[in-house]
Amino acid sequence: MSRTRIVFFTGAGVSAESGLRTFRDSDGLWEQYRIEDVATPEAWARHPERVLHFYDLRREQVLNARPNAAHTAIAALEDIFQVQVVTQNIDDLHERAGSSQVLHLHGEILKARSTVEPSMVIPLNGPHLRPGDKCPRGSQLRPHIVWFGEEVPQLMPAAALVAQADVLVVVGSSLQVYPAAGLVHSAPTRSPIHLVDPNEVATQGTRFTHWKEKASLGVPKLAQFLKETYA
Repeated sequence: MSRTRIVFFTGAGVSAESGLRTFRDSDGLWEQYRIEDVATPEAWARHPERVLHFYDLRREQVLNARPNAAHTAIAALEDIFQVQVVTQNIDDLHERAGSSQVLHLHGEILKARSTVEPSMVIPLNGPHLRPGDKCPRGSQLRPHIVWFGEEVPQLMPAAALVAQADVLVVVGSSLQVYPAAGLVHSAPTRSPIHLVDPNEVATQGTRFTHWKEKASLGVPKLAQFLKETYA
């Protein structure tokens, strides 16, 4: 008998409880920056040093963060179920908590990639990526991040994973950031969808169950429910 396949789709609300803020937080660490100045291809073309410095700050923050109870609860479910994580987050907290199958939609802050060969991705040792740091082909390395205005290359693989889900769990996402939010529509019609988020979220259909709590509280409770229901 095959194990139940559970796909988690996680957003900023999971990482926020580990102290990682986003552009959309009014009290976020990055409120002094405009998205247009640090997170677009145009910004990179105009002022690469500023972009590199911005992501150095983010990288330092990620390296100092720790997984929270939501991350660890998701990872622990691998002992019972087939668990795959699709995340909008660029940190490595899911991996550090023990999740072995993680797809990053928007890139990974602890990696860099070539500016001439996008498939050439290089792990970073430490928080800094500096002007003059080059790929093996001699081009400047850039953050391995999907910037605003760029295509999301992992979107189709993510949709394929969601399409195989027996259960889909959305954690810490407002389901307002497209194209990623559209992934819920890839879930099989027979599969229930659980949403863990403390805020009101516009959902349609009876198969949505809203656990209206922060991720660190709601995910462990949901994990227990999944064990009792599907194990």
